[in-house]
Amino acid sequence: MAFACTLPAIPTLQQDDEAIRITRWDFEPGAVTGWHTHGWPYFVVMLVAGTLRIHDGKTETDVPLAQGQAYMRPAGVQHDVMNGSAHPIAFVEIEVKQPGALKELSLS
Repeated sequence: MAFACTLPAIPTLQQDDEAIRITRWDFEPGAVTGWHTHGWPYFVVMLVAGTLRIHDGKTETDVPLAQGQAYMRPAGVQHDVMNGSAHPIAFVEIEVKQPGALKELSLS
């Protein structure tokens, strides 16, 4: 199940390697990600304060989040996410494909 909205959120892939995938998501008011399942555990960090409206296939839940606020969810989560705010919002999503590989990575 998904929201009946046809306005898609815009994903911008920032990094995708064997260890992690980092995607910035930009949402106009009412925009949605579309129904999807996460294959890996992931973190979300809000770039703009707003309300995420989460549809889990049964219920819709509004989750207000502050700018800079972060949360984590396990692999296997199925949902659709809508911008429930009256203004554009954005967040960065970090999917952890191989948690052990992160120790070996560096920024250099």
